[in-house]
Amino acid sequence: MDTDNWLEDTRTSYDTVADSYAAQLREALGERPYLRAALALLADLVRSAGGGPVADVGCGPGHVTAHLHELGLDAFGIDLSPAMIDVARRDHPRLRFEVGSMTELDLPDASVAAVLAFWSLIHVPDDEIPAVLGHFRRVLRPGGTLLVGFHAGDDESSLKTQGYGGHPMRVHVHRRRPDRMAAWLRDAGFAVEAQLLIDPGERVPGAILFARSPGGSARVT
Repeated sequence: MDTDNWLEDTRTSYDTVADSYAAQLREALGERPYLRAALALLADLVRSAGGGPVADVGCGPGHVTAHLHELGLDAFGIDLSPAMIDVARRDHPRLRFEVGSMTELDLPDASVAAVLAFWSLIHVPDDEIPAVLGHFRRVLRPGGTLLVGFHAGDDESSLKTQGYGGHPMRVHVHRRRPDRMAAWLRDAGFAVEAQLLIDPGERVPGAILFARSPGGSARVT
């Protein structure tokens, strides 16, 4: 599968669908109790470690960033798509959103308490994942938490050519085995601490992994 232009294809696709994507996803968390529970656990882990900034990498229209803020976190969003960032700033004007790429994450070393990659790795080719995880580890403080959510599957990929109201898109969608993602995390130096499989009987289940950067341990109270 040709993924040579995946970064530009992803940016252009989400610029095209930004408004319709935001409209469809705005209330999505209200219908997903297990996703809300995972985000609540992330908030507990950050607070128990003393707090600090939380980077929502691949934040889209900012609805999850805003949810983290409502949970009391100092959350900010980064997304590849300028149009998505425009929508996020419009819908959540009090929060910080910046255009950026997880492949060249423009954050200082050891600057954030947690990183959230909530279904934002699904368009990243396999050979780019180690470098992206390396950036996540670099920007995390010692003992910081990484939450990764993704489509679970038997290492399958497909090309999505339209979506979110029928708009044209060109993005490769990757479904990955949780054990493979866990292996990538360990290879990047993370300790994998928890795994959750969501809707295992559905056509496209979801998976969530919690991992920790070197130098600390969970202290939820």
